[in-house]
Amino acid sequence: MKVYDTPSIRNVAVVGHGGCGKTSLVSAMLFDMGAVNRLGRVDDGTTVTDFDPDEVERRISLQAALAWGEWRKTKINLVDTPGYANFFAEAQAGLRVADAALVAVDSVAGVEVQTERAWQYAEELGIPRIVVVNRMDRERASFLRTLDSLQAAFGRTVVPLAIPLGEEKRFVGVADLLTEKADVYSEDQSGKFQAVELPAEVREAASTWREKLVEMVAESNEDLMEAFFDKGTLGQEDLLRGLRQAVLGGRVFPVLAASSGRNVAVQPILDAAVDLLPSPADRGEARGTDPVRKEPAARPPSASTPLSAFVFKTLADPHAGRISLFRVYSGMLRSDSTVHNASRDTAERMGALFLLQGKSQTPVPEIQAGDLGAVAKLKETQTGDTLCDKASPIVYPPVAFPEPATTFAIEPKTRGDEDKISQALHRIMEEDPVLRLSRDAQTHEMLLSGTGQLHIEVAVGKLRKRFKVEVNLKKPKIPYRETIKGAAEGHGRHKKQTGGHGQFGDCKIRMKPLPRGEDFKFVDDIFGGSIPKNFIPAVEKGIQEARTRGLVAGYPMVDFQVELYDGQYHDVDSSELSFKIAGSLAFKDAVPKCRPTLLEPIMKVEIAVPEEHAGSVMGDLSSRRGRPQGMEPRGGLQVIRAEVPLAEMLSYDAELTSMTGGRGSYHMEMSRYEEVPGHLQDKIIAASRAERGAEVAET
Repeated sequence: MKVYDTPSIRNVAVVGHGGCGKTSLVSAMLFDMGAVNRLGRVDDGTTVTDFDPDEVERRISLQAALAWGEWRKTKINLVDTPGYANFFAEAQAGLRVADAALVAVDSVAGVEVQTERAWQYAEELGIPRIVVVNRMDRERASFLRTLDSLQAAFGRTVVPLAIPLGEEKRFVGVADLLTEKADVYSEDQSGKFQAVELPAEVREAASTWREKLVEMVAESNEDLMEAFFDKGTLGQEDLLRGLRQAVLGGRVFPVLAASSGRNVAVQPILDAAVDLLPSPADRGEARGTDPVRKEPAARPPSASTPLSAFVFKTLADPHAGRISLFRVYSGMLRSDSTVHNASRDTAERMGALFLLQGKSQTPVPEIQAGDLGAVAKLKETQTGDTLCDKASPIVYPPVAFPEPATTFAIEPKTRGDEDKISQALHRIMEEDPVLRLSRDAQTHEMLLSGTGQLHIEVAVGKLRKRFKVEVNLKKPKIPYRETIKGAAEGHGRHKKQTGGHGQFGDCKIRMKPLPRGEDFKFVDDIFGGSIPKNFIPAVEKGIQEARTRGLVAGYPMVDFQVELYDGQYHDVDSSELSFKIAGSLAFKDAVPKCRPTLLEPIMKVEIAVPEEHAGSVMGDLSSRRGRPQGMEPRGGLQVIRAEVPLAEMLSYDAELTSMTGGRGSYHMEMSRYEEVPGHLQDKIIAASRAERGAEVAET
């Protein structure tokens, strides 16, 4: 297996909106590089990077996948990423370890939601981008309309490097603006082409676009600008050198045209990756933190420096176990070596290293700085961890994944499968850090949270297919609470005479509300020994147990104080159990007199939407009993902050997608509890009592 040095490597993440042909583009690039012997197709389930059964069945990418090939003595690592919003975290992980992004855009749809998100994230990471206007053979394909869409979204620095020869079914190749030649491709999908002079019908357009390209390159550099003003143009050598510098500096974003499905004009993309995109050496030092000294640290991308590698993804295979995908930032990682996991401060024994071609593994003895690889069965290492030389520790910042936005209650179809669900989900969560599994202590439900309904459904599909666990999904119960609005007294007396010792306990309490969030306070105000000290904790315990079951609708009661001020006991018949029951009875006697009410969780919600949708989203929030807290522009979007009851947000993911055409996103977190409006309380109480009645009937 050939070992590539750092300057001969290109790490490229292929990103864009779902359905723009990213996976087909990767397949065509692999085929043209000779890495595979046939042109894979999404519809046939034969692509290299969509290998998961769910991906083949749904015909969409659900996770980031690695593939690689060699082009002009350069190794090109491709990270194929999903284009649907629910799986954007996978694109984030792929972009994090890439040195450049290949942004695929559909020739009919133009810039779409996830195009914008991927572009913005690449911008934050400071990585260069090349744009491919893909699927030029589609009906209604338009290179110029798509280019207008790109420049409207990302600015005039998005400029063509080649223009198409024909469109729709007549798309046969491209005119290269740098060489001023045309490539006409054969129709057999082999990728073979013939270099010809520019056809007469595109000469004028090619000349115009070349002038714009030259101007944009000249603008990116002061020296080139002077040369441009002196001569009115740039020499070929200056143009090529200036273009590469402008692309590396993020000042120019070249655009190419292609049809990945027909394998037309894919090779110019490979040429551009080699000529214009950075190697790991061009990207410079990787920056992190020294975990010992607690200060910034950096590693140059060289094989001769101490080892550092970042694990950006984990695959959970039920047979092979955990497979960790990583990028080596410095030094050299060798098979069967022991390394230090600086994120967890533990030693990790490396097994056999391999390169991934989709799911196919090619064993290698070592992986050098700048390259991507994988290893199986690491014991402690998780996604986001840094592996390094123990003598030179460094921790790279983990990927900042989005917070889950949607939660479903999950229950086994077969009783007794709860442990199996938990174990299997934890395996799936190893490869998908966005998923969250929790248990609501109040509702006793197992909750699965993700970025959207599709995300949750895919996780449930993995449970079924990989781990043979069947589950039901349903909306989670709202964790309502009860409280009181007034003060009152209560009396509890428990007396029971049986053969031998009887049971006797008597207590009197005062109840009053506490401020919201104070939960519960118990005050011992007994004087004169009317209740012995050793029985007082039993009274509190009885009240505590009664309050967890509530009195209004079966929800826990909070934010109140109980003051125990009087009672009676019997020398023989009194016991802790007697006073525990008496405390419970006193609580039940007092609550109805204290004007009990229901509380509901109020969420702090932040919604990011395009400006044209802000009005309809605000109106919808009002219909959900939401209270807007403000709005501010952020990165071309309007961010709306509001407070909304959780009960109104259970299906918000689908509603927001519908309102904004998939261009909106939201995040929410718990704020506080507030009283439920009176007109809704009766419905909630009736529903809760009906459910509890059904549960009692079942048992």
